[in-house]
Amino acid sequence: MSKQTWVDLAYLVAAICFILALKGLSSPKSARNGNLIGAAGAVIAVVTVLVSADLKHLPLILVAIAAGTAAAVPTSRRVQMTAMPQLVALFNGVGGGAAAIVAFLELKSTGGGFPLIASLFTVVVGSISFSGSVVTFLKLQEVMTTRPVVLPIHPVLFGGAALGAVVLAVVAFAKGGAVDAATYAAVGVAVLALAVGVLFVLPVGGADVPIVISLLNAFTGLTVAASGYVLDNVLLLIAGTLVGASGTILTRLMATAMGRPITSTLFGALRGGSTGGSTTAGADRPVRSATPDDVAILLAYATKVIIVPGYGLAVAQAQHTVRELADLLAARDVEVLYGIHPVAGRMPGHMNVLLAEANVPYDQLKEMDEVNPQFATTDVVLVIGANDVVNPAARQPGTPISGMPILDVDQAQNVIFLKRSMRPGFAGIDNELLYQPNTTLLFGDAKDSLTKVVSALKNL
Repeated sequence: MSKQTWVDLAYLVAAICFILALKGLSSPKSARNGNLIGAAGAVIAVVTVLVSADLKHLPLILVAIAAGTAAAVPTSRRVQMTAMPQLVALFNGVGGGAAAIVAFLELKSTGGGFPLIASLFTVVVGSISFSGSVVTFLKLQEVMTTRPVVLPIHPVLFGGAALGAVVLAVVAFAKGGAVDAATYAAVGVAVLALAVGVLFVLPVGGADVPIVISLLNAFTGLTVAASGYVLDNVLLLIAGTLVGASGTILTRLMATAMGRPITSTLFGALRGGSTGGSTTAGADRPVRSATPDDVAILLAYATKVIIVPGYGLAVAQAQHTVRELADLLAARDVEVLYGIHPVAGRMPGHMNVLLAEANVPYDQLKEMDEVNPQFATTDVVLVIGANDVVNPAARQPGTPISGMPILDVDQAQNVIFLKRSMRPGFAGIDNELLYQPNTTLLFGDAKDSLTKVVSALKNL
């Protein structure tokens, strides 16, 4: 069997691993194994390239791999669950930026024609993905404001940068035979594309950032696929297409979960609207508050309890405490479920990953469509750190989250809200649910509050 046949077989195995990985990631129960299968496929691909290719700069490649490993391993191990979306955004941006750099270096050897078009496409989209992901990271890390940022004549700047990138790309293609002219034009393409990425993400409000992460991930997949064509590497083409397709599907699903078109999410602020709201707390209105002992008594004598996790749960690192609370309730023959909204947290699946870390049984995790009909027959809903995904303002016109499907927790007999303060959620709007007669608030850090509730429950 020839060397090329072995290489093709190895690439086929890696491609199958990538497909199986996506299949595994479709369910919390199989996600861990899916991730391991995908990692195995990536290892097979890298080793195959190192063994089979005629590498002229192997020492530099090994140094780069060592440097990347030295940076990635401690970062991944030390990152808090609350910062995982930021890490995903950065990793995604690095992928897009790397693809753009590779395509730029390959411009001189494309020979014109469609390979040159693919290279220029990769430079444009990869640059947009990189700079957009950096802005997404800054928003999630709250280094910059999470509110929409609309610059003076923002639509003109955005449109001008996008048009300029396209024009220079055409110039680079037309000058394909003149290497220096094409290179200078390609540099201009990259610079303008970087500006497009920044201007593209700035107007997006904090509540819609998860959708942008997914979309930029799809962009990175497209650049990897185009790089595969440029480098004549089938595996890159397959992997990039899988990422691009899955990212596009996920973006559409998340936009549906938010209840509005993708164009409204991404360009609403440019049209004079806003994808975010006020960042101040609501008016000084009376609310009902409770003590941990009160909450423990209410939970102990319930028949059915639904726990709704949100970003506040991740911030407090209270997933293990809420698991302990659920186990205590189950020992009292209380039915306990978890209501998971598809965009709760800061990225798709954030709450699933968080609860899986605490070994919460997968069959207790109920997605929005499955759990919503059950709220009307629920004695107590315990909302821990969630806000926008249970906000009835989504049912009213004219709000930043209008039309977004929410968890119908207000239909339960009792709602217990665990909150640090009356400040609004990530979307920046007040939550009318806090003032309804069946809602009680337990103020404080989520982990500390849950620990007190667990202690009180044990003493009953």
